[in-house]
Amino acid sequence: MLTELDKAVDAVIDAITGRGGQLEVEMGDVRGVQMPVFKGAPPTMREFFAYFVSQHGDKEFVIYRDERYTMREIYNRGLGLAGALQRKYGLAKGDRVAVAMRNYPEWISAFMGLLSIGVVVVPMNAWWQSEELSYGVRHSGTRLILADEERARRFHAIAGLSVPVVTVRTGAAIAAELGYERVEDIEAAGPKMPYWLPPLGPQDDATIMYTSGSTGEPKGAVATHQSVVHGAMNYLVTGLAMLTLIQKDGGTLPEQQVMLLNVPLFHITGSVPVLLVSVAIARKLVIMHKWDAGEALRLIEAEKATYFVGVPTMSLELMQHPDRDKYDLSTLVDIAGGGAPRPVEHVKRLADAFPGKSPAIGWGLTETNGVGAGNLRQSYQAKPASTGRASRPLVELRIVDDGGKVLAANEVGEVCVRSSANVRGYWNNPEATAAAFTRDGWFHTGDLAYLDEDGYLFIVDRKKDIIIRGGENISCQEVEAAIYAHPAVAEACVFGLPDERLGEIVGAVAFLKPGETVEPEALIDSTRDHLAAFKVPAKLWVSPDQLPKLGSGKIDKVSIRKAYRALFETRVAAE
Repeated sequence: MLTELDKAVDAVIDAITGRGGQLEVEMGDVRGVQMPVFKGAPPTMREFFAYFVSQHGDKEFVIYRDERYTMREIYNRGLGLAGALQRKYGLAKGDRVAVAMRNYPEWISAFMGLLSIGVVVVPMNAWWQSEELSYGVRHSGTRLILADEERARRFHAIAGLSVPVVTVRTGAAIAAELGYERVEDIEAAGPKMPYWLPPLGPQDDATIMYTSGSTGEPKGAVATHQSVVHGAMNYLVTGLAMLTLIQKDGGTLPEQQVMLLNVPLFHITGSVPVLLVSVAIARKLVIMHKWDAGEALRLIEAEKATYFVGVPTMSLELMQHPDRDKYDLSTLVDIAGGGAPRPVEHVKRLADAFPGKSPAIGWGLTETNGVGAGNLRQSYQAKPASTGRASRPLVELRIVDDGGKVLAANEVGEVCVRSSANVRGYWNNPEATAAAFTRDGWFHTGDLAYLDEDGYLFIVDRKKDIIIRGGENISCQEVEAAIYAHPAVAEACVFGLPDERLGEIVGAVAFLKPGETVEPEALIDSTRDHLAAFKVPAKLWVSPDQLPKLGSGKIDKVSIRKAYRALFETRVAAE
């Protein structure tokens, strides 16, 4: 049955989104399908940013090391950057610009400014190596690249790259060595505001975010301005509901919400529920350049952080850190997770380790702009194995069988999601779009799950051939391709291995060609030039026998995964 919190949240959301409510919802047309939309939503990200900056512009917004910026400073820097690039490179509406850097204030400025001039932003995974970056640039048709020094060096290593690269936080001598211009030099060369703001509409493309699925190459999920705006506003409703309940219970709210920004901005969690919701509620963002649990504890105390979100690995490391009790974490309210499953036993451990702090979990995908389901506070502790109910007011969930039949409660099938926050499809991939998105607006997630009688979602497996390592999706086929690149390999199979900290790690087994000998570690090392570090196998076995096959002649991945997982777990238990 529903918890008292569920009932209270539903009542508040009904008031917020009902007729005359603060964020009223009505039925609207989304690419030919009628579904719930926010009646007064900004039509595009341009209006979204402009409105909230007008409301909160003087609030401190971004902190990075000893740098501190207000929201207006970040926004104006973004418009100035966009204007300078527009003038220098002739950027037009619909042009793709890649943003390839770790978390910096410039990432946020670029995102705000480029979206405002109608450019399609392509956030690049900062852990990608040159080969992966090259694919993203070529596939998206990127016209211009913004990169920090480390990524700029990787782009420089790509033979024949003809796309101009503009560097961020790169010294003049290094930029000259690479042959790239620096952002500040371009900005200093002329006017700093856009000379033209093209007409923008809700169905114009806003972002292309690459996600690894069951195929070897990442797919570019194309979000429209409407879908990004609605994804952010759906999260905003939940936040407003929780704040309302705190006030009703007599609690006091801090003058300003503060979030530790420890998830990558190039991920959907970082860009939508973290960044865009922070813009809407004037939440301060304290940027961590690189995750470190000890540094996170220090920053929570120093900046009086109120909210923490990260992959479950991060909250586990906070909980287990030997210096945890040396820091004042009293301002922290919620410890949220997403991007990967959280072991059930960790939920109670978190609640016990951080008294008065509430664990939470969310489930969503790049294709849904992160919006899906959420399980909060007492409700999460009541059903710790669930990712929660459909996120109101926009999201619909259903479970279907292989024939598309909608299944009843407690029956396992594929999860499908429909909302106005869903992306419109995959960039230049009509076959994948047709396979994943139905004409009536449903997205087939590839996750196998069931809904219980209360509408709580329980993920049980995946149809897609992917590994989720610490919140990062990894295509098994992509890793297999990197192993096959070694001339000694005849057969390869890649699969996930259980890991308490990361959820899963990459495992692999290879069978070599007759007469060949390669040590497992050498085979692992051979993949590093092709793969980001998080995709490189953590454990690889060389099989003396050919890999088992199905009747179709395909490698029997199910039996291989079962056998090697058992072998791995036995070894871990013995250590």
